[in-house]
Amino acid sequence: MGLLLVSCNKKLDVKPQDSISPDQVKTEADVTALLFGTYDGLQYYRAYGEQYQLISDLIANEDDISFVGTFADYKLVTSRQQNRTSIIAEGIWQNGFEIINKINIVLSKLDLVADDNKAAVGAEAKCIRAIIYYMLSGFYGKPYSDGNLTTNLTVPLVVDPIISTGEIDKAYVARATVQDMYTQIETDLKAAIDGLPEDNGTRANKYTAYAYLARLYMAEAKYTAAATAANEIIEKGPYSLTTSYAGAFNNASNSSEDIFAIQQTEQSNTGVANNGIITMYNAYPDGRGDAQVNVAHLDLYEGDDERGKFFYNGSSIAGKSGIYTTKYSTKYKVVPIVRLAEIYLTRGEANLRGGVQIGSSTPLEDINTIRERSGASTLLTVTGDDFVTERYRELAFEGDKFWTKKRLKLNIGSLAYDNDQFVLPIPERETDVNKLLEQNNGY
Repeated sequence: MGLLLVSCNKKLDVKPQDSISPDQVKTEADVTALLFGTYDGLQYYRAYGEQYQLISDLIANEDDISFVGTFADYKLVTSRQQNRTSIIAEGIWQNGFEIINKINIVLSKLDLVADDNKAAVGAEAKCIRAIIYYMLSGFYGKPYSDGNLTTNLTVPLVVDPIISTGEIDKAYVARATVQDMYTQIETDLKAAIDGLPEDNGTRANKYTAYAYLARLYMAEAKYTAAATAANEIIEKGPYSLTTSYAGAFNNASNSSEDIFAIQQTEQSNTGVANNGIITMYNAYPDGRGDAQVNVAHLDLYEGDDERGKFFYNGSSIAGKSGIYTTKYSTKYKVVPIVRLAEIYLTRGEANLRGGVQIGSSTPLEDINTIRERSGASTLLTVTGDDFVTERYRELAFEGDKFWTKKRLKLNIGSLAYDNDQFVLPIPERETDVNKLLEQNNGY
């Protein structure tokens, strides 16, 4: 299991891009340095810097994109032939558990934090832990909608810090059930909501926690709860939709609708050579251009819909011509992770499916708020299927389709939502050292 056990030569300044080894955590500044360092892990291409979105899109692909690059492991995921030695499966797992261990160390060192700061530091840590466990459980386990909550497995639920190699056995635990994992995620997110400020700069804040709680409740089909969490953001948060769809992307700093986003600069970014979401989705020469948009995807959009025009022609590093999304067309810009547009669609869909009315707008008004921003026609009536298709349009290439398909038990192509091919293998290097880990079916 990937854990932070490597010592550094010296302590580092408290900055988001810095890290600190566990044995060096002696002061409040050290605790916050370790906490802030987890954002490096979130920015890394094995997380929200690329693979959380791209791998989700490749797994749930229905002729939306083509991977035209030469990287063998990506091609295997594209054809759903990944195996237990997959570098992608291993990297997402390792990076995730490195972040989790840093968080667990932070939580174990809260006694070093001043009383005025302790609640916020602990809450931010729990928010990040919940985010990582939510993503890992989705990649390596069957969805909540599959049922069998007390027998279906996700990933090991490790909440104790591992500070030295002598404690590594604490990481060698069995995989948690879906029920236990979702309970832990919910507990962490509720604690984060209670302790986080509404404004936390570009880091996770109270509304970030509400957003992931809404995602969790949607996965569980707890629609009243999902609508309530989404409504907290819409009616109490400081966010507003950008005037145009294009305005939500390629920004130097968070846009007005970014609830959570990955920050980038020339010095600190998701990758500019072989990895990173902008590298993969951006045409050559600014990117590799390995992820191209298929013509079939364009059929989702009406003629006047700005979203259907948010593409450009280019070619890959290997010289293959194709279509590219403009969402990731500029280096070193913010990568949106949770946008207010998603939250409107979540509230509307949750209200519709739950038969409730949380907030000041009806489901029809919520979906039209998103459609009208992009110049799409105004709907006169709305169904659950309308919300699904709207998510495909609005959140295309942001990794959402994978989660929407699974929570609603929708086929991906000709295969059922819970097909074994849609779950990543437990990395072989992990099952070799932790004999308590059960491998997923099909691997």
